Amino acid sequence: MVNFNGTLHDTSSNLLSLENRGYAYGDALFETLKVVHGKILFWEDHYFRLMASMRIMRMEIPMNFTMEFLESEILKTVEANQWTKATVRVRINVHRLEGGKYWPTANDIAYNMVAERLDSDFYRLNEASYTVELYKDFYVAPGLLSTLKSNARSVNVLGSIFAKENAFDNCLLLNTEKTVVEALNGNLFLVKDHVIKTPPLSEGCLKGIMRKQLMELIEKLEGYTLEEAPISPFELQKADELFITNVITGIQPITNYRKKAFTNTVSTVLVENLNTKVRLG
Repeated sequence: MVNFNGTLHDTSSNLLSLENRGYAYGDALFETLKVVHGKILFWEDHYFRLMASMRIMRMEIPMNFTMEFLESEILKTVEANQWTKATVRVRINVHRLEGGKYWPTANDIAYNMVAERLDSDFYRLNEASYTVELYKDFYVAPGLLSTLKSNARSVNVLGSIFAKENAFDNCLLLNTEKTVVEALNGNLFLVKDHVIKTPPLSEGCLKGIMRKQLMELIEKLEGYTLEEAPISPFELQKADELFITNVITGIQPITNYRKKAFTNTVSTVLVENLNTKVRLG
C-alpha cells in the first residue's frame, strides 16, 4: 500500500504525472526511516531535518505538517501493509507541485510514502568481506545543497554503477577539493589509533541522521576522541578501521580498500551501544 497525500492506494501506478517536478527537475526531497514494531527510530531528528531541508528548498510547509501528523501518516502506511509487528523501511517523498519550468509557479508541496519490509529488527554487524574503492569520475560540490537528501543524486547513481561493474561493495566519494566526503549510501568514519574522524558538513557530506547518533555515542566512548576534519585519500590506507553509517544498516565495517585490510573493533562496540540507545529510546 502506498500513501499519497494521506490517501492509501494499492499501487503507485498512475499517481505521478510526467510533469511531476521531482521527476522533471529533481525538485524533491526524501527521508528514509526505519520503523521497528511501530516505533520510528530517531523520528525527531528525521522530522527536523526534513523541515529544515524544505525551508532551504523554499518549499511551502503545510500548516498540518506537524511531527504528530507525519508520524501518524507513517504508521498508517505501515499498518496498511500489515507490518506493525515487523521492521520496515519507509521512504517519505516530498515534491513541489507541478507548474512552471525551472521557475515554479507555486511553492506548495505534495507527499507520498512507500514501505518495504526489512529482515532485522535491530542493528547487526555485517562481518562479511566489504571492499570499497574511490569513485573519481565525478565529484561532490561542497555546499548547503550537498547536505540535503534530494532527488538530485546523479553522482551516487553513477558511482553505484561503477561499483557494480567493478565488483566493489561500495565507493567513497570525493569533493571538488579531492578530499573524501562519504560513501555512496552513508557517512564515513575513520579510526586511527585513538582518534575517530568524520568529514564535517562543510566538506559536502550528507547531514546524516545515523552520523549524528554515532557522534553522540563516540563522544561518550572511553579512550577515543572524536574529530570532525577533512579526510585525505592518503589517510585511508593508514587507518586502523573504516566504517559507513546510515539509518537502515546502522554501521557497515569496511574490510578492504586496495591492499589494506581493516579491523572492526570500534564498530563492534558502537553497534552494541547503538542498540542499547535504540532500546532505551
